[in-house]
Amino acid sequence: MTLSFKGHTVVVTGAGGGLGKAYSLLFASRGANVVVNDFNAAAAQKVVDEITKAGGKAVANTSSVSDGAAVIKTAVDNFGTVTILINNAGILRDKGLKNMSDKEWDQITEVHLKGAFACTKAVWPLFRKQKFGRVINTASAAGIYGNFGQANYSAAKMGLVGFTKTLAREGAKYNIKSTAIAPIAASAMTETIMPPDMLANLSPDYVAPFVAAICHPEGPDATGKIFEVGAGFIAEVRWERSNGTVFKTDATFTPTAGLLEAAKKSPSNAQPGPEVRFDGQTVIVTGAGAGLGRAYALMYARLGANVVVNDVSEKGAGAVVEEITKAGGKAIPAVFSVEDGDKIAQVALEKFGAVHVLIANAGILRDKSFQAMSEQEWDLVLAVHLRLCAKALWPTFQKQKYGRIVTTASQVGIYGNFGQANYSTAKAGIIGLTRTLAIEGKKYGILANTIAPSAGTAMTSTVWPQEMVDAFKPDYIAPIVGYLTSKDNTSTTGALFEVLGGWAAQTRWQRSGGHGFPHTKPYSPEDVVAKWNVITNFDDGRATNPSSGQEAIQSIVANFDNRGEEPLFKDPNAFADPEDSQLVADAKKNIPDPVPYSYTERDVILYNLGIGATEKELQWTFEGDDEFVALPTFGVIPQFPASSGVPLDWLPNFNPAKLLHGEQYLNIKAPIPTSGSLTSEARFLEVLDKGKAAAVTVIVETKDAQSGQVIFENQSTVFVRGAGGFGGKRTGKDRGAATAANAPPKRAPDAVVEEKTSPSQAALYRLSGDSNPLHILPEFAAIGGFDKPILHGLCTMGITAKNVLKTYGPYKDIKVRFAGVVYPGETIITEMWKEGSKVIFTAKVKERNSVVLAAAAVTLVDSPKAKL
Repeated sequence: MTLSFKGHTVVVTGAGGGLGKAYSLLFASRGANVVVNDFNAAAAQKVVDEITKAGGKAVANTSSVSDGAAVIKTAVDNFGTVTILINNAGILRDKGLKNMSDKEWDQITEVHLKGAFACTKAVWPLFRKQKFGRVINTASAAGIYGNFGQANYSAAKMGLVGFTKTLAREGAKYNIKSTAIAPIAASAMTETIMPPDMLANLSPDYVAPFVAAICHPEGPDATGKIFEVGAGFIAEVRWERSNGTVFKTDATFTPTAGLLEAAKKSPSNAQPGPEVRFDGQTVIVTGAGAGLGRAYALMYARLGANVVVNDVSEKGAGAVVEEITKAGGKAIPAVFSVEDGDKIAQVALEKFGAVHVLIANAGILRDKSFQAMSEQEWDLVLAVHLRLCAKALWPTFQKQKYGRIVTTASQVGIYGNFGQANYSTAKAGIIGLTRTLAIEGKKYGILANTIAPSAGTAMTSTVWPQEMVDAFKPDYIAPIVGYLTSKDNTSTTGALFEVLGGWAAQTRWQRSGGHGFPHTKPYSPEDVVAKWNVITNFDDGRATNPSSGQEAIQSIVANFDNRGEEPLFKDPNAFADPEDSQLVADAKKNIPDPVPYSYTERDVILYNLGIGATEKELQWTFEGDDEFVALPTFGVIPQFPASSGVPLDWLPNFNPAKLLHGEQYLNIKAPIPTSGSLTSEARFLEVLDKGKAAAVTVIVETKDAQSGQVIFENQSTVFVRGAGGFGGKRTGKDRGAATAANAPPKRAPDAVVEEKTSPSQAALYRLSGDSNPLHILPEFAAIGGFDKPILHGLCTMGITAKNVLKTYGPYKDIKVRFAGVVYPGETIITEMWKEGSKVIFTAKVKERNSVVLAAAAVTLVDSPKAKL
């Protein structure tokens, strides 16, 4: 099936270059009429000329996207209607929050949010009338995960996710489908912030086919969904919610009770520690004249805080202040719109001298179906919700190196809701904004979190039945907010919580394992259709939970090296070397069968335990933990049957008892699934004649069995004593990190970690696949010249690598040389030196002062320079 767009009219905004140009050319090449919108008239016309020269149909439009009616009018005047709208136009105005001007904020929201609203609003009646339409909104990893220096951009891009979800709901009846994509591609906008080597791999042509596929009438149903796309890699992103905790809604439900991690079935909530207090602290609560804001204000005052009660209603604010002061608390009113954050902050600072907590709670509703929503109703809701006081307070928080912020989103922002396109956009925008506040504030002790509360208030009473309003009291939200903004909370930041009626749960992103198309040439829309079930599969053990743009981009960057079904491991001459002897050349032509490896979360836990993870490290030992992962060196396990299974009996005088594991290199090329089916292909990479011994290096590529994505590459070098003298190479080639000398610097280690192994460490580790009796039978160990069974070298590597991970964070590859043995029960000392993005390390046995790992290093995961 070839996906033709003949008879369709596509409007692409921001189409003078980059992604917009790629969309325009692809749609035109498949028969569509294209409206090329760009404020740069010359750039737009150049794209039009390229299309018409190739026999396609296109016209230029140079209107601002905020004048959506003018953009769509060009399409209707020239082609009669519109069937597809791609809201692609975007700009950057990057600044730290402290230095960001109102103009820089407004410019971003004008182009990204108002532009998408205006163009979609103008085309919506056409879509409804013809009962067909496709809308693509361009989000970003900065919106999904937050990004330093992009508070405005993060808010706008995440806002488009909420906008998309509501459009999907409202359009379903009319066959109007809306999808959000978070693309990463080279463009005029990204070339100022991405290094050239990265840009070279991020052609817009590796994004456009996906967009075409989901816009076609016979394409896959992607409505209401979010996708990350770049460099040929595509994955779906969706919300995932924990089971949460239920608290008893009585007097014992306090900020202190908020520390509990599980619901207590006792008649009251157990108080795990001293009462959370706010004595001497000043708290600003916006929208505090009633409802949730009032509940917050009363709680903080009761716990000793000075409270600034902000509301546009002088009567409402005054009544809450009076209620607090009558009870012996301290409070003052601040009767301003939240758009006047400077004035609210000024009142607080003049009266109390400092501010420590901001509860951004103010909000309004202006509900209308998207068809009937006015520009004023859109503008007003976004202004009230996204104009936080955070900027006005940021210098104070930074100076005192302390601040707590809780912003108020909504389940409407998370999931969308009919008749609330403005509200869902604004509330989603708050999530993106808060994630960036958390990133920018962390070094200053400023923590920022978002709640999506459901409570009976004046606002919800217009849309909820009275029994719901009565059941979901604002008092049941306040304790969670109290804990998040207390000094007791020292680490939770950038998180999102859904809270209602004494129940609270964290909501985070979940990303499918996705699919990476080969990076040799652009894939086609038809390829997307063929791989749709893989792209959107969350149940194949490959799904991950990225929490930052840096984590998210790993899979995209990993796809740079995806050469697809090139027959490298199937080519008999793939690893040939003219210096090889005939014996080695013949051995290299041998192509072993792929070796399957299937595993479950149990196997991951068993491995993690085998290299010393403990019951306290639940992210490694409990499959139900939100952060459950395989430790990185798990990558040596699936390949082991393949690497250890290649025949070596062609070597002269080969004796398996004289084989020693010399070196191991592991390259982690994609997120590690916590369960799944993999296949490993092994080949001889290099064979050296060392005179009295042979050094044999086997390379193993481990792929996901379903998607074909490469997850690991291993290079294992073994020394076979007595098997030399066959001629050929004596010295190996430089293979980069896999052969690096990794000599420790001549200074004291930057970090040292000791870990005592268990006497049963080898017995436990062998259950992960290496069942060599050398590690369990004393008599077999004696044959090898050892006093007792020794620990597996890969176990020693795993223990050491775990401690490097805990000290310096994630890495993408690791290389070690096995220089000695560890007996189970001995203590391993890991000494580490950080040199740029590399951590060099050695390991030795404390009891014998014997080096066991040398020439070892990891390459840390780079924080990409690109602001996504």
